[in-house]
Amino acid sequence: MNKNVLLKSFLKYVSLNVLGMIGLSCYILADTFFVSNALGANGLAALNFSISIYCIINGAGLMIGMGGATKYAILKAQNRYEEANEIFTHTFETGLGVGIGFTLIGIFFTTAIAKLLGADESTLSMTVTYLTTIMCFSPCFILNNVFLALVRNDGNPKLSMAAMILGSLSNIVLDYVFIFPLGMGMFGAAFATGLAPIISMGVLSLHFLKRHSKLKLVRSKVSIKSIGSILSLGLSAFITEVSSGIVLIIFNLVILRLEGNVGVAAYGIVANFALVVTAIFTGIAQGIQPLASHGYGTKDQNLLKHVLGYAFILSSVIATLVYSLVFVGSENIISAFNSENNQVLIPIAIKGFQLYFVGFFFAGLNIVACAFLSAIEQPKKAFLISIIRGCIAIIPLVFILSNWLGMNGVWLAFVFAEAIATIFTGVHLFSIKKLNLTSNSKL
Repeated sequence: MNKNVLLKSFLKYVSLNVLGMIGLSCYILADTFFVSNALGANGLAALNFSISIYCIINGAGLMIGMGGATKYAILKAQNRYEEANEIFTHTFETGLGVGIGFTLIGIFFTTAIAKLLGADESTLSMTVTYLTTIMCFSPCFILNNVFLALVRNDGNPKLSMAAMILGSLSNIVLDYVFIFPLGMGMFGAAFATGLAPIISMGVLSLHFLKRHSKLKLVRSKVSIKSIGSILSLGLSAFITEVSSGIVLIIFNLVILRLEGNVGVAAYGIVANFALVVTAIFTGIAQGIQPLASHGYGTKDQNLLKHVLGYAFILSSVIATLVYSLVFVGSENIISAFNSENNQVLIPIAIKGFQLYFVGFFFAGLNIVACAFLSAIEQPKKAFLISIIRGCIAIIPLVFILSNWLGMNGVWLAFVFAEAIATIFTGVHLFSIKKLNLTSNSKL
């Protein structure tokens, strides 16, 4: 592929996906803004306890969607359309089944989950309400991720972006209507968020009416091997998203011990903006996936080299811009979510922005690398990087550093975990430098 054409394609896919992912991440950010203004610090703490479960549900959707889309794109590049649609069918069925499983857990076990996440008497009721509602919409969240990824890989990134943005805008509008004029409180926030992916899927359904659409559900026997391949290729996306949830859970419990519910509320503000920034890097990662999978399927090493290089440069630029923004403007950001003007919360959140966001200089590179490795059928390498940054490094670091440095140690745990993962990213990318680009995709 010509270098100028490649750069144009890269900017098209990445920009559309970044815009869409920012919209998608605003599902929770909108809840945070309206809940903090309507229900104060306790409402914000309850929401923060719940976000970790949303991350797990969304991570499952990304795993199934990105895994299926990667397999679909490789097969499509090789003109194996019948096998590609079998993958689409298996991806849809897997997403539906996993979504129903989350719904059943939400119906029967939310009180136990809320207590496990750290909710106390002042936040338990609101946490249970939000969790139960969100988990009942699990099939919608997961299938929305599936359709977003597959439609994008079927040559329609603009529609995927439009669906994500319209879903997010509807969530913001419904959040306001349900929480303030209708006075539905925490249930209203969760209900608005649950309706958003349904609206998004309504937009995506237009793709199937177009002549050029090659996506079709076909009759196909359940294949454990096929489903396993889908899940393995999407596993790094799952770990990336779920790591946010795991970090939220661990950080909430540690901060609850150090600073109480006010500290958790302060972390909620930092964490919600961190989710938006993570979504930007995930947008870059999802944007390069169709190009990388196509390059791998057609054995175009030059395309792969340039796509990865462009993605790393863009990630570094965005990390610099984001850090500059939060370093200078963190007080203004905090004031928008601190309706009670809690003076204890402000310095905790300011320090959090200044320290925690240093980690995104490393996190952006790691997220992009994981998506790239998965896109070229290197799921084990992608999984190792993801599990190091999501669990192996950060969990012991947060306990060790918080004992030494208090809240500063909590914030720095994320930074050091991402830095450690970046070392492994470099090692794995160097190891595939002489990769023999022979795609052996089989169902």
